[in-house]
Amino acid sequence: MSYLEYTVKTVPAGPRKLLFLNWPLAVTLIAVAGIGAVMLYSVAGGDFSRWAEPQLVRFTAGFGLMLIVAMVPIWFWRNMSVLAYTISLALLVAVEFVGVTGMGAQRWIDLGVMRLQPSELMKITLVMLLAAYYDWLPVAKASRPLWVLVPVLIVLLPTALVLIQPDLGTALLLLIAGGLVMFIAGVHWAYFAGVLAAGAALVATVFQSRGTDWQLLKDYQFRRIDTFLDPATDPLGAGYHITQSKIALGSGGWTGRGLMQGTQTRLNFLPEKHTDFIFTTLAEELGFVGGVTLLFLYALILAFCVISALQHRDRFAQILVFGVAVTFFLFFAVNMSMVMGLAPVVGVPLPLVSYGGSAMLVLMLGFGLVQSAHVHRPR
Repeated sequence: MSYLEYTVKTVPAGPRKLLFLNWPLAVTLIAVAGIGAVMLYSVAGGDFSRWAEPQLVRFTAGFGLMLIVAMVPIWFWRNMSVLAYTISLALLVAVEFVGVTGMGAQRWIDLGVMRLQPSELMKITLVMLLAAYYDWLPVAKASRPLWVLVPVLIVLLPTALVLIQPDLGTALLLLIAGGLVMFIAGVHWAYFAGVLAAGAALVATVFQSRGTDWQLLKDYQFRRIDTFLDPATDPLGAGYHITQSKIALGSGGWTGRGLMQGTQTRLNFLPEKHTDFIFTTLAEELGFVGGVTLLFLYALILAFCVISALQHRDRFAQILVFGVAVTFFLFFAVNMSMVMGLAPVVGVPLPLVSYGGSAMLVLMLGFGLVQSAHVHRPR
């Protein structure tokens, strides 16, 4: 029996596909979204309609999207990867001409019913295209210079477009996620060693450019770096956010102050308490126990994705699932590092917890691809 015949005979069809979903993964996603809704309810001072209700509506829509994507065979998504990446790239270009500006950056496209952030969509479509490329490319050619150049260009093009919005955080996430997918696909480690060396040289150049006519970063981005290195240099200015974040983190103790009892949150000392800094709110109100619980759920999601990837025979599905897992990990790792003062503040949301539409829907799209690969793998 050929592999194709085996696949056709062993993959479930029709409504039975729902039984073959990775339900532990789905239930864990619901649990994390539930925690997010509770925190948004608390942050709003007991007002369910302000942030919690719209977030639950978005998650419900995202969960439905995940189920729809999961029902479609994984080979369809492989065939759609080039188109999906091209559309995302076109939207990034469109942002430069018709994009909506918010908080000093032009990152969104107004669709009427919602504001779409194309850079969020690119996080998934980039992984899709890289997975399709390495599925097509023989493993023996993965480290040859000519064949390494192609995915490098695939990664650098959207990274450059995002960087000029400006959105340094998302640009770095695209760059790191793309590099990790290439490493997973079998590109030799020597390339990454060279990139790290070049990165160190670039960092040195960036610092040398400060205050010159050819300054490589915006002034506010340099202030973020200064704040990261020493928040006490400007505790009432650029260092205010991270200083207040650390105070809230420490004041939560083991079990927290209780829902709607966080002083930093309730007295509005904590900035962006419903978006980028919502983990700090959670740590203040639910304490160390609440923070570790959320981390445990995130670790479970990663574990379910990795286990699923290791079970795949199809190279596209395997790389795709690993890529989505890497993207998800970068989301929460960067956000938590940021609010703890372990990384510069770059405006990365906490997945499924921070208030927002684009990130939520795109992340659920990514998990839909994970579910599609899981449902349609040979058994």
